[in-house]
Amino acid sequence: RCGQCAMLSVFGRGEVMISISSSPLIKDYLQFSVLKMGRVTSALHDMEVGGVLGIRGPYGNSFPLDEWKGKNIIFAGGGIGLAPLWGLVHLTLGNKKDYGDLTLIYGARTSNDIVFKEELQELKKRMPVHLSIDVPEPGWSEFVGFVAQNVLDKKPSPQNAIAITCGPPIMIKTVIKALKDLKFEDEQIYTTVENKMKCGIGKCGRCNIGRHYVCKDGPVYSWAELKKLPQEY
Repeated sequence: RCGQCAMLSVFGRGEVMISISSSPLIKDYLQFSVLKMGRVTSALHDMEVGGVLGIRGPYGNSFPLDEWKGKNIIFAGGGIGLAPLWGLVHLTLGNKKDYGDLTLIYGARTSNDIVFKEELQELKKRMPVHLSIDVPEPGWSEFVGFVAQNVLDKKPSPQNAIAITCGPPIMIKTVIKALKDLKFEDEQIYTTVENKMKCGIGKCGRCNIGRHYVCKDGPVYSWAELKKLPQEY
């Protein structure tokens, strides 16, 4: 389900929890989008076609899509934070009759940091896509500034709408503030929490926020739920 994660293992190097970025409409394979950061993600990047890895899951809850039917949906992503949204974008687009207007607002530090770059250009033919980078670059003709600034610039309406934001923690917080400035209610805003997860089954305590274990109680939360929890994310 959209929003869930799975644990990927590179034998001899360790394992890491990664969001599933492919849509449930795709039955032939699972897609994961991995940012090269540490030991395990570097090992994943070093693998070749036909290499063997381990996978367990899926883990966690998911976006409440049935509750969103008939609503306009705004996706606001930053950097690799587009990965948890990517399957959701394509699932709602593939079931467009069930939803209202779909809009994607996405940004990265530089144009080289934009993920799904070619796919985004194709996506523009099917729905509004507003891209941004943090600082000016030669040849860049779209918005320059942070994702939250782009949200305020595009002014999505809160009327009959849901907004989902994923990305670095500071980006999520500034986007939520921007959405609140645009009069979105807490119950209209959703995000994913990316606390480091170790076991995936709520036993090790690595990912907890108070009594919540992100690996099984999350990673998807509405802002109404999340603001009641300790600020440990």
